[in-house]
Amino acid sequence: MTTKLTTAAVGALLALSSTAALAETTVDSCNRQVTFDAPPKAAISNDVNLTEMMLVLGLADRMVGYTGISGWKTLDEEMRAGVEELPELSEKYPSKEVLIGADADFFFAGWNYGMKVGGEVTPETLAPFDIKVYELTESCIHIGEKDAASMDDMYNDIQNLGAIFDVKDKADALVNGYKADLAAFTDGLAPLETAPRVFVYDSGEDTPFTAGRYAMPNALIEAAGGTNIMNDLEKSWAKVGWEPVVERNPEVIVIVNYGNVTAEEKRAFMMNNPAFAEMDAVKNDRFVTLEYVEATPGPRNIAAVKALAEAFRAK
Repeated sequence: MTTKLTTAAVGALLALSSTAALAETTVDSCNRQVTFDAPPKAAISNDVNLTEMMLVLGLADRMVGYTGISGWKTLDEEMRAGVEELPELSEKYPSKEVLIGADADFFFAGWNYGMKVGGEVTPETLAPFDIKVYELTESCIHIGEKDAASMDDMYNDIQNLGAIFDVKDKADALVNGYKADLAAFTDGLAPLETAPRVFVYDSGEDTPFTAGRYAMPNALIEAAGGTNIMNDLEKSWAKVGWEPVVERNPEVIVIVNYGNVTAEEKRAFMMNNPAFAEMDAVKNDRFVTLEYVEATPGPRNIAAVKALAEAFRAK
């Protein structure tokens, strides 16, 4: 009888151990692995695109706030509705005290998306306060090596968030839907004779801030059938000189719309500057505008690819 009870007890302990192990979720986050014993209950996201990833997964009720939006950007009607019950805890990058003060247990951010290398808010500085960090895939280039930006970067983040918050089925359904939508759209496109040369104009007049091979627009442009003229720039978002832009003579200019300078003001600057008069994009007035939330990793990347593809084929 004693032996049977002992065996049963051991079996129960093994079952409990197995259940506990199954409850743990480990995901890759840049050069780290992060393990969660249970889904976060007090999450904070930084920036508009990362916040939208949380919203499309239905995670607003797991959040205690968001940061890093109103200092640079505005929320459109869809986003305002999604975060109306949540406070913006910091207009720009949050301090460590802001995150601790909100009793956060999770911070979804990225390098140059709420965190800076060597800054006060990093996975290492938040660990002692039991705040776990998941890093935006696109941003990993700032702390290590990675492949050029691709649509898979965004899909990876959605699916990792799905695993972290135990909404894997929803995340998989979203990603499969995005892929199917994009495939159906691109399959119906007229082929291009050659890939148009494309320049991404984010901001700056003395020196432009643009997208290199590790920034999301590089992936969007390629998915739409174009070539980023700065795809040999071994950086994510970075400043370059105007000389190489003029020399590479873009046929299409993509303007990223956010901040105090409007997309129309950016276009007017290029159209009215004699230094750019011989650019094909300027001569033919071929500009396309992407909102910040479309040009950075997030659910609206699909719409961005469609807008670019149509602009590349417009006569």
